[in-house]
Amino acid sequence: MADQEHLTNLSKPTSDATLTVRCIKNFEYRTCKNLVLQHVNLETATVADLKKLVLEAIHSQTGWKPYLKVKFDTLKVYTVAHGHKTMNLIINVEDDDKLILTDDEAILKWQGLENETELSFFNLKDYLEFKKHPDVMKW
Repeated sequence: MADQEHLTNLSKPTSDATLTVRCIKNFEYRTCKNLVLQHVNLETATVADLKKLVLEAIHSQTGWKPYLKVKFDTLKVYTVAHGHKTMNLIINVEDDDKLILTDDEAILKWQGLENETELSFFNLKDYLEFKKHPDVMKW
């Protein structure tokens, strides 16, 4: 096992974290785009702050036009650095009760986020429909 001092998720303070947000446009077609956010203060930022930050980036950065009409409303932890990875390439479909960030007022650090955490951002209604048949993939 790696020495605790050299783990990348511990190399930066929680007041200066890097997060990757997988913005999911469509589950069946496996359409998503990653947004890397740097210098996120996990000690003060809330779930609502993170949603706002991602939506602002989608609406202000180039290359996000296909995502402008998606009704993003839900964040879910995909994986944390050096943690287990899911076999599903679009979203982690396990442990919704633990991994979906339901409290918009909760501080990110309290939700278990740390440097190099990957999250999924999506429309909850679309996700619940996808979970009924997660093996169906369209081309």
